[in-house]
Amino acid sequence: MSTGIIPLLRQMLRVSVRKLFGIMPRKQRFAVYRSFVNCDPAPTARLQLKIAETKEELEACFRLLHDAYVASGFMKPHPSRLRVTTYHALPTTTTLCAKYDGQVVGTISLIRDSALGFPLQAIFDLSAVRSKEGNIAEVSALAVHPKFRKTGGSILFPLIKFMYEYCTTFFDTRHLVIAVNPNRIDMYEALLLFRRLTAHVVARYDFANGAPAIGAWLDLRYAPAAFKAAYGSKRPRKNLHAYFTQIKLPNIQLPQRRYFTTNDPVLTPDLLDYFFNVRTKVFANLDDHKKLLLHSIYDLPEYEVILPPIPVRPGEGRQQRQYHRYSFKCPGYLTISDQGKKERYSMQVVEVSKYGFRARATKPLPMHVWSDAEVQLGSHEISMVKAMAVRDKVNGFQGYYGFNLGEPDLVWNKFVSALTSGRTHGDLEEASRFLV
Repeated sequence: MSTGIIPLLRQMLRVSVRKLFGIMPRKQRFAVYRSFVNCDPAPTARLQLKIAETKEELEACFRLLHDAYVASGFMKPHPSRLRVTTYHALPTTTTLCAKYDGQVVGTISLIRDSALGFPLQAIFDLSAVRSKEGNIAEVSALAVHPKFRKTGGSILFPLIKFMYEYCTTFFDTRHLVIAVNPNRIDMYEALLLFRRLTAHVVARYDFANGAPAIGAWLDLRYAPAAFKAAYGSKRPRKNLHAYFTQIKLPNIQLPQRRYFTTNDPVLTPDLLDYFFNVRTKVFANLDDHKKLLLHSIYDLPEYEVILPPIPVRPGEGRQQRQYHRYSFKCPGYLTISDQGKKERYSMQVVEVSKYGFRARATKPLPMHVWSDAEVQLGSHEISMVKAMAVRDKVNGFQGYYGFNLGEPDLVWNKFVSALTSGRTHGDLEEASRFLV
């Protein structure tokens, strides 16, 4: 038999199996998918899972993603052999990578909500998800090296576990959303228990070269119970509930933070210039609105020369927020004195600025009353300040309050100085060293 016939027969067999699989009832189809689960609770030490932060790691991730997207028809080949988008330039986007023997073999990006929104919101309505409490992140840019795609998930499952642990522990994310090709939605529904945003398929998704797409969503608050119901009775290597919520992988290198910030930006001016001006022309191709948004995000002098210029009409100037706000997640307490009695309230601080913060409380808080606020900014950083709740139902959510501060104390001022001295996690660590 001609050697050219063999690949053709294999392709025909795969197509036939896919068609037969597609007409199976949903319950049986999902059972087949779950039977393929093989999550090793003790992967080899040659595997490392970390945030992509160096030029070499980021370039390897973008190249792996480019090759995977081109092979799938989700993008046309680019001269740089990199897939880099505007969303990769945001400090609220984190790219995770899996490295095997030091080589990047898997990647996935998490895009937090920002002024630019999400890629998928161009075709899917997220109002139902936004109406629920909690931050949203889009799961995007997933790719695994070809030599590891048929190894029983030896890279895919650790990478997804890393994503799950990072989102629930460090990224302050409750909702995950995705836009995937219709032939891959079953994997997300069956294995990871995503639910479709809409029943219909969008025929053309420009972010993926016009390929069809389906949107889906996972609420991480209820995910553990859902995973337990689906996998709790299965043996260890097929039990994704235990794998995601109980097992600790020493391969995962989580970020070290002095303060309880919720983002891990890594893009220095040099890295932004390299990926978005030199290797690609992403910045040059942005419209004026997105250019303006980037300038409002990276408003430090050293970024000014890297970002694309924006036209300013006579008499107009850039309007910027007076004090920057930073995503945060830390415990806090309010103590209010009234006629000799003191009442203490617990809260969770979720956003901070120089002269204020936003917090969530399960018990109603007194409004327009000065109180003593104790905020745990880091493992060894406690700020004691005067605070007043001036807004309730912030962003329309019950239990969220906006606070004004009195004069910030030394700990708070050191903390804000560290945050405003740079935009990357490395900048924060460097600045923190001099603030003790």
